[in-house]
Amino acid sequence: MPDSKTAKKPASRSTARRKKHEATPRSRGLPPDALASGAPPAAVTRLAQSIEQDGGSVLATYRDPLGGHWQLLAGLPIDLVEPTPYQRDLSDAHVAKLCSAIDRLGRYLDPIVVVRTDDGHYWTPNGNHRLAALKTLGAKAAVAIVVPEPEVARRILLLNTEKAHNLRERALEVARLAQNLAALDGRPEREFEAEFEEPALMTLGLCYLENGRFAGGAYHPVLRRIDKFLGAALPKALEIRLERAARVLELDGAVTEAVAGLKARGFESPYLRTFVVARINPIRFKRGAKVEFDETLDNMLGAARRFDPGKVREGQVARAGGAPEE
Repeated sequence: MPDSKTAKKPASRSTARRKKHEATPRSRGLPPDALASGAPPAAVTRLAQSIEQDGGSVLATYRDPLGGHWQLLAGLPIDLVEPTPYQRDLSDAHVAKLCSAIDRLGRYLDPIVVVRTDDGHYWTPNGNHRLAALKTLGAKAAVAIVVPEPEVARRILLLNTEKAHNLRERALEVARLAQNLAALDGRPEREFEAEFEEPALMTLGLCYLENGRFAGGAYHPVLRRIDKFLGAALPKALEIRLERAARVLELDGAVTEAVAGLKARGFESPYLRTFVVARINPIRFKRGAKVEFDETLDNMLGAARRFDPGKVREGQVARAGGAPEE
């Protein structure tokens, strides 16, 4: 009989499942020798011809290793490359940092992703800062992965990995993208989930467009629960979103007055707005309950207007924490 101190216990079911999950993933995609093999489709061939006619140079035609999608590696005249019109604003500090790094290294190693427009320009959804750095350094060309499918440029939040987005940047990009698409595509808003990621970003983005100093971080947790993708066509849905954004800004005005009342009592904290929003949030403790946008905003607006700074005690604000004002 084995010694009780040295006998091994049988693996639990959870341990067995974890080991199975940690096993080597199933192989997928193409092998290296297949990435450049085969004849590209006619659309890719025409795209290559257009790049040459635009003054660029096709360096390679290949398929991506996971999805097998055809795409081009090309050198493009830098004057023809520009950010998508719904791109976030440039960070001067980040551009300066990139300029310094590229200049010290003496080479540029990170191609941007672009799609060609009908007028012969190349939109990048993920390389605005790198593009600005190249232009600042006086480069004549940009090396880019040219994707044949223009709709890829709409996946801007997934593609953009060069600099982490904050909430304001994400929301502004989604709102600008929605405004751009509304003029081109009449499908229901809920069919754009892959592009917009979450409906709250659209509403917040429209608030930021109206008020650049809007503190969206205080309202994001509430909106994530009550804002849903709409079944209306995108142009009509955008009208509804503008109405929702106006209501959120109205609420923010009432919250601002409550914050002013707290400051008049001597409270000083970067979390005052978050504290007030948490106090007037009627769904804060209703986990899993069905909530409606208009009803929740009505309740919050009424509570904000009734907010009494005199009932707030020392220490409550500090315990609230959360996101400070942006």
